[in-house]
Amino acid sequence: MKELATIQKREKLNEVWTIDEKGPGGAHHNYIIVSNEVNFKNQQPLFATEIQFQKGARKEESSTHGVIDTDLLEIVRDRLKSFQSGQYSSRENACALTHIEEALMWLNRRVEDRIERDVLGTNNK
Repeated sequence: MKELATIQKREKLNEVWTIDEKGPGGAHHNYIIVSNEVNFKNQQPLFATEIQFQKGARKEESSTHGVIDTDLLEIVRDRLKSFQSGQYSSRENACALTHIEEALMWLNRRVEDRIERDVLGTNNK
């Protein structure tokens, strides 16, 4: 296990950890988010959420299926769009939203390129 060195250093609500060894592509595939707040009755974190990422090519039977990076980016995009249409609109949220949408565009370009070359879902480059 390794705690991630996150950008936010002060007043963090949670810790984020990798809980596996690096796999295909050199990335971790299992993460856990743990609350910094503790339930006083049992001295356990208020919550812990595990995130299982896709491990291996999507068309390989031996792959572990899970979420992909764009799934999480789409969730954050949806939340920021909601904040921007409400009372929590801010310049910082607008900038973050722009960059998340740009990240999604670039990741989708990679998918489209791999579809065109008929290598999506394989380990072929």
